[in-house]
Amino acid sequence: MTDRFVIIVPARAASTRLPNKPMVPIHGRSLISRIIDLAQSSNAINSYIATDSIEIKNHAESLGANVVMTSDKHASGMDRIAEAAKKIDLPLDTLILNLQGDEPFMPLQIINKLPMLVSKDAPITTACVSFNENMDINSPNEVKVVRSKSKKAIYFSRSVIPNSFTFDYKNYLKHLGIYAYTNETLQALSKLDQTENEKTERLEQLRFLDNGFNIYVEDFEFDAPIGIDTPDDLEAAIAFAKKMTDDAI
Repeated sequence: MTDRFVIIVPARAASTRLPNKPMVPIHGRSLISRIIDLAQSSNAINSYIATDSIEIKNHAESLGANVVMTSDKHASGMDRIAEAAKKIDLPLDTLILNLQGDEPFMPLQIINKLPMLVSKDAPITTACVSFNENMDINSPNEVKVVRSKSKKAIYFSRSVIPNSFTFDYKNYLKHLGIYAYTNETLQALSKLDQTENEKTERLEQLRFLDNGFNIYVEDFEFDAPIGIDTPDDLEAAIAFAKKMTDDAI
């Protein structure tokens, strides 16, 4: 497997909880501008923004990003980047990192490592961190994952899994919404119909499991990066970005 990979960022305008989310300001800079900088700072040989918004396209291109216009009908970010990969005409063996457009603080170590873990046995790779007392384990916005001994995903849920009669944070893993796969795998996944588990949990990765794809889940020793889904997340992200700026002075 090659160590060269590209990043594609799905960035849609029609977020229900944070309308036009990619354009929201975070301590003086738009969310999408922070994502562009993150992607361009990685080891990726190229990066692209996949969007359905002319406003996002114009803004991203003004920042020097490559932009691919996609349909506004996609059910998931994965479906959006699959269309983008086709339009870019990427070879099927190209390693692709799906970097979510609302994860501006994703550690570069995760971004650079996940594509290197893709294999025939585990054609999809993703990441997790341990829960701790500062995280709301009961929140449905905090996705949990249960793994096998070989670190392959057994199930993902917005509910607290696994059940435990003697609660201990170390028994719970928070899934980070970042994936790597080849373009061939990506195109195969995008052709699959949504499954009932996916619709119930609103988690696209359950489509992969339901259709027999192995997902390797690597654990990292980081605090969970702030993903931006809600106004509360946005407030936390602004505070974090301000602290990063102050610490750099």
